[in-house]
Amino acid sequence: MFPPMKKALTYILFITVIVGLGALSGVSNMPGEWYQSLEKPFFQPPPWIFGPVWTTLYVLIAIAGARTWLQAPASGRMQVWFMQMILNFLWSPAFFGYQSPILGLVVIIPLLVAILAFIRLSWNADRVSAWLFVPYAAWVTFATLLNLSIAVLN
Repeated sequence: MFPPMKKALTYILFITVIVGLGALSGVSNMPGEWYQSLEKPFFQPPPWIFGPVWTTLYVLIAIAGARTWLQAPASGRMQVWFMQMILNFLWSPAFFGYQSPILGLVVIIPLLVAILAFIRLSWNADRVSAWLFVPYAAWVTFATLLNLSIAVLN
C-alpha cells in the first residue's frame, strides 16, 4: 500500500503529464487550411468542442492510469494503458501532420481496440478505471466514424 502523499503525487504526475502531452499534441498539430478544405460529414462537431472534451478525457485517462500504476505497475493492464496512450498521441500527427485521413484510420482503429481492451482487462480488477475509460471509448468510437467519413468523402 502506498502512503497518501505518494499516492497523491502519482495522481498529480499522471494528470499533469497526460494533459500536458495532450495539449502539446493538439497545439503541434492544428487542423489548418488543409483540414478546412476537406468535405466533412453532417455530424462534424463545432471546433470549439474538441478542447474541452479532450481535456476532460485526458484527466479521466490519467486517473485510470494512476490507479492502474498504483495497483499493478507491471501488469498487462498497465501495458495496454501505455499502448493506447502512444496510439492516442500518434493520431494527431498522422491525421493532421501528414494530412492523411487514411493514416489516421491506421492509428485510430488500433487505438479503439486498445481502449476496449483496457476496459475489459480492468473490469474485474478495477471497475472504477474501466468506467473512467467508457466516455473515452464512446468519443473515440465517434472520432473513428468521423475519421472514416472524412476519408470516404475525400
